[in-house]
Amino acid sequence: MSKAAKPSWKWYWLMAWRDARKSKARLFLFISSIVIGIAALVAINSFSDNLKNDINNQAKELLGADLELGSNDSTFNYAFVDTLDYEISYENSFASMVYFPKTQESRLVDVRALAGEFPYYGTIETEPIEAESTFRDGQAKALVDQSVMIQYGIEIGDSIKVGQVTFKVEGSLISSPSQSFAATLVAPAVYIPMKYLNETGLVQRGSRVYYRRFYKFNDLPEDFDFEAQVEADEDTLRLSEVRVETIEERKEETGETFQNLANFLNLVAFVALLLGCVGVASAVHIYMKEKVKTVAILRCMGAKGRDAFQVFLIQMAVVGLIGSILGAFAGTLIQTVLPKVFADFLPVEVTLSLSWPSIIGGIITGLFISVLFALSPLIAVRKASPLISIRGVESASNTRDPLRWLVYAGIAVFIIGFAFVQMKDLQDSIVFTFAILVAFGFLGLVAKFFMWLVKKLFPSSWSYVWRQSLANLYRPNNQTLVLIASIGLGTALITTLYFIQGMLISQVEITTDENRPNMMVFDMQTYQKDGIAELAKSYDLPILQEVPIVTMRLKSVNDTTYEQILADTTIERRGGIFRREWRVTYRDTLIESEKVVQGELRKVNTPNDSIFVSLEEDYATRNNIALGDKLVWDVQGVPITTYLGSTREIDWERVQTNFLALFPANTLEPAPQFHVLITRVPSTEVGALFQRDVVKQYPSVSVIDIGLILNTVDDILDKIAFVIRFMALFSILTGLLVLVSSVILSKFQRIKESVLLRTIGGSKKQILTINSLEYFFLGSLASLSGILLALAGSWGLAFYSFDSTFIPNPLPMVVVFVSITSLTVVIGLLNSRGILSKPPLEVLRNEIQ
Repeated sequence: MSKAAKPSWKWYWLMAWRDARKSKARLFLFISSIVIGIAALVAINSFSDNLKNDINNQAKELLGADLELGSNDSTFNYAFVDTLDYEISYENSFASMVYFPKTQESRLVDVRALAGEFPYYGTIETEPIEAESTFRDGQAKALVDQSVMIQYGIEIGDSIKVGQVTFKVEGSLISSPSQSFAATLVAPAVYIPMKYLNETGLVQRGSRVYYRRFYKFNDLPEDFDFEAQVEADEDTLRLSEVRVETIEERKEETGETFQNLANFLNLVAFVALLLGCVGVASAVHIYMKEKVKTVAILRCMGAKGRDAFQVFLIQMAVVGLIGSILGAFAGTLIQTVLPKVFADFLPVEVTLSLSWPSIIGGIITGLFISVLFALSPLIAVRKASPLISIRGVESASNTRDPLRWLVYAGIAVFIIGFAFVQMKDLQDSIVFTFAILVAFGFLGLVAKFFMWLVKKLFPSSWSYVWRQSLANLYRPNNQTLVLIASIGLGTALITTLYFIQGMLISQVEITTDENRPNMMVFDMQTYQKDGIAELAKSYDLPILQEVPIVTMRLKSVNDTTYEQILADTTIERRGGIFRREWRVTYRDTLIESEKVVQGELRKVNTPNDSIFVSLEEDYATRNNIALGDKLVWDVQGVPITTYLGSTREIDWERVQTNFLALFPANTLEPAPQFHVLITRVPSTEVGALFQRDVVKQYPSVSVIDIGLILNTVDDILDKIAFVIRFMALFSILTGLLVLVSSVILSKFQRIKESVLLRTIGGSKKQILTINSLEYFFLGSLASLSGILLALAGSWGLAFYSFDSTFIPNPLPMVVVFVSITSLTVVIGLLNSRGILSKPPLEVLRNEIQ
């Protein structure tokens, strides 16, 4: 090709193809860096799209009706609904103990008395299927939560006793539209017909019952906006303390609930893709160093630098497109597994369908990042000198090339933009991008400092093998910066996943050593508490706490009422503090889970003394309540004026009765109240016997076996941990693949040196030792740097995101350090195997392009 000739596009493509045929192994590693990242992106986005569509399509089945009204007051009303044509069902629910005659055991459950044809959409899922309808046939039949039946060995046809009525178990309850996942941890559901509710004797004056009504509307006008009507009546409904839920609200609530899941999945996909980008950049960087001589030869033949640039740009784009298509195909297959992984946490059955926006978006994203992250090393070929083909020395660095900085800016904008698409928060996206840049900067500084330190303090008196391995770390064609950056980031991710997983799980763990309570008796009336205490003592059970509880509502704060807040939106006061039903206790001392932060506990010595209450510190701060503020309470119709005398810090993770509000003694004793008794049983057998006697003698009293709940929580945590590990697998695989490909590609920078050493008489043992030491230094420094990054990142996440104390476990750090370093050395040695087993000339012919 003459110097004046202008290459055609056919020539560019032909040159790219011919060069690629000789570099299949290297380009395969480039492709593999793309495949896993795009596979994770497509799989997760496809799954999220299908889940969102199914939630929208099955919204009616999630609610089971057109409208749900709920209240703690059985006489509640919504006047507008009475003007419509509707069908109605009723559900009264409350916590109670049930007794299993077959095993002579008892269990706290959520008793749900049902009347009507609810659900109108979807179904109460039972085994057998027909039990959903046959338990309503007018006889004393019940549906029992499936987990309870398995736990207590109850079979269909057995009986359970709810209060004074014995019910036949008609079927096991698998799921219900009105059943929340969290509630089943403490009190699984048991359905009974409404007609037997009064006969159980469990609903008495003062009983805490939640009343639901489910509506199905007939012949609503097509242009009628029911959501707008409910929104217009919102203030009235809030004042009446009526909770309203429509199909659209259930759809939004369910979508918001699983938005956190989507955010977690998006973060996993983003990190996996980002690591793939690192793999692309490192692979192309090493690959182009090997191609510099090829470019120099083209320059000698008259080609311009931009011609060589276009040849390799076409090559990288095509290879990236192939990797993106393979990744999209793999992601489509992987998405079929995700519904099974998340099956225990999903409210709907996820259908499997091709999400073409996710697939096409994944392919376009893969192609874009392949080109973008390849540009930085590619632009260097534009200024490759023809003299390299003769001298074999690379040209000077072109770090001042304006195009290079433009590429860097493009990469930063891409990371921010892509993070924003995944996280939907610009500030978090910028912070995340900044953290990534800081991580790369730190790894780059570590690499540069290490090279300077080795060169500065070079051990001239050491043996030749050690000197040669150390010199390889800073000589021309060194791989220190690339490997430390890619391996270090992968190590940081893997270690952070270990730390965060442990942190998330530890936040919800409840420890129960020999001094902790493990059984709670509540809903005791005043006349019952002495008898139950005596029953506990007869089993030699300690009375760890016996606490009175009074229910009340907050009427005003500094003379500001809820009605005034609704009427005047300029008042800076949350309405939730007035809508909630407060459960408080009274005493003049703190318990071990409490600590006074501001003020002091003040006693009431005479009837004329002012009453000073104590609130939980965070709650008082969030609701703008300060020391000395006037709080008026409605204690079941009787107003009580108090003042904020102190705030407390409460350890809510302790298995104790903790309260947002604490009254002093000599204030609430005459008020209607119930009591809670906390004890510790020495064994499961004693606990079962104690529960059985409590239920027999006091049917209206409930017992919570905290140990049983902990076992259930442990099962849930195991599932959550599995999900975290499974999703982290995408990122870990990508990180390991980046590590492996970077080390494998680096062998091409050491081939000529190893061949020369063999030619001048170097032994296989010497060459292996040199390579082993070099990769050991690189692997250990990279993994150590990654672990330091993980420690800093995990601390930041713990402090700013999880509001937790980060205490690192040294074992994962040691395991990761040893594993990553060993893997780096092993791959490095495998790289040398082909060089040492063949004649030097053959190696040069096969490997040096």
